[in-house]
Amino acid sequence: MRPFPFAVVPLAFALIGAAQLAPTTLPQTSAADRVKAHVTFLSSDLLEGRDTGSRGHEIAASYVVSQLQALGLKPGGDKGSWYQQVPYRRATLDGVPTASFTARGSTTPLTQGTDLSVRPNLVDKTVKVNAGLVFVGYGIADPVLGIDNYRGVNARGKIVVAFSGTPKGVPSDIAAHLNQVKAQNAAARGAVGYVEITANPAGNWGSLATGAGRPVTNWADGKGGSGQGRAAPLLRMSLSKATAERFFAGARQTLAAVQAEAAAGRQPKGFPLSGTLRVEASSKWEDFTSPNVVAVLPGSDPKLDREYVALMGHLDHIGVRKDVKPGEDAINNGALDNASGVSTMLETARSFVASGQAPKRSLLFLAVTGEEIGLTGADYFATKPTVPLSQVAALVNLDMPLLLYPFRDVIAFGAEHSNMVKAVDAAGAAMQVTSTPDPMPEQGLFTRSDHYRFVTRGVPSVFLMTGYANGGEAQWKKFLGGCYHHPCDQIDQGIDWDAAARFGELNYRIARQLADAPDRPRWYADSYFGRTFGGGQPKLTR
Repeated sequence: MRPFPFAVVPLAFALIGAAQLAPTTLPQTSAADRVKAHVTFLSSDLLEGRDTGSRGHEIAASYVVSQLQALGLKPGGDKGSWYQQVPYRRATLDGVPTASFTARGSTTPLTQGTDLSVRPNLVDKTVKVNAGLVFVGYGIADPVLGIDNYRGVNARGKIVVAFSGTPKGVPSDIAAHLNQVKAQNAAARGAVGYVEITANPAGNWGSLATGAGRPVTNWADGKGGSGQGRAAPLLRMSLSKATAERFFAGARQTLAAVQAEAAAGRQPKGFPLSGTLRVEASSKWEDFTSPNVVAVLPGSDPKLDREYVALMGHLDHIGVRKDVKPGEDAINNGALDNASGVSTMLETARSFVASGQAPKRSLLFLAVTGEEIGLTGADYFATKPTVPLSQVAALVNLDMPLLLYPFRDVIAFGAEHSNMVKAVDAAGAAMQVTSTPDPMPEQGLFTRSDHYRFVTRGVPSVFLMTGYANGGEAQWKKFLGGCYHHPCDQIDQGIDWDAAARFGELNYRIARQLADAPDRPRWYADSYFGRTFGGGQPKLTR
């Protein structure tokens, strides 16, 4: 970290003055004041929106470390440090990709940005593909749901074409998960490329010209490993409607026919498409790092202290806007998204230390990077954890609590999948805070924050947000339609600091329940996520 020379002289005078003054008792700060101080610093203009890989984010990480260190916590990062440096790669196209489609003895050139849009690649600088194509319906292969759109289709060495979205009737949180693993399904079956098209006959195919120049960013370890997993080497692209129709021409069904099936609520079966697609594209890379902050509060029970209850909040935000007029505020300060979550996590850590009673299980505090670019910092930790992931008993994720009103309820996304719900309910009951069901299931929020990367590794998790009661619904709709991901998400938007302190206390109580319980949380046997990712873990009946 770079030194700050300007701080040396004032510090020296402060030390001289301190030696000459008699000891005095400092006033005790309230939890509300402490959280306000944290949010004020983390969302200040100095940090320039805490973009992943930026100097502002580095400063924010250093601040969080200083607070955890002052509380007496232990470093839990790489090589005994407070940090886990996440290796990132930003890939952009190097030159213009070339492509052509051959069918029935005729070859048609395809133009980047008009007929298709090839994406950059994070693990192969040059991608050369000349392969046939197969259609696989919605591209779902899920044994728990009993759906296999690859049945009867050989995808090995082929480019897979699938509908975006899921069939009607799939619960929103499961649907959101299925959408995120489609490329992995294709890679697992030996495909060399994956492309999605709309199932809606009147759907919007998007602007290929806009997508053609868009970079791809994720963690990449330089050894072929990437946050994109097995799907990283795949050729990825978008198509125009005309190109998609060309691929289906001469096949068992036309594009319009399979779209009509989907519109009628049926799942089209897969089949080979006609012709072969040849694509050659090159990428250039920009590598950088950004830190996760990792701290540990050791447990006191010799039988439980090797298990961890994790509390996590993402420290990054979206940086500085480039599309502003002169004189307009360009800094996305991210006071509520997610300086508020990290600040209440710090207050939770302080509450444990101040209680004088160490938790029985150890506590793991994570301030992760890269949430705003695909949950990538959390994914890196879950892939390369600094403690055995099998020993992480539970995780509580604090992301964007809306602290604009005196909340009376919380939404614990994911609580219905495990008996963690009992800890949330017990903690809330002690504070007259109720736990309410997801009021916006269409948003698929259970899979849109960092805890999801731990869920897919089998860790029971909840994601806490303030609820809709006592004016919360109006505040949520106003925020999501206004300051969310905009520069006005800053310290002066009427934050209720007493609500912030209350949210910190609630999370302390939840974490205390989880840390001191005789048994670690368990998935419910009928939970989709428990059945899919819980492996051989013991399950509970409701």
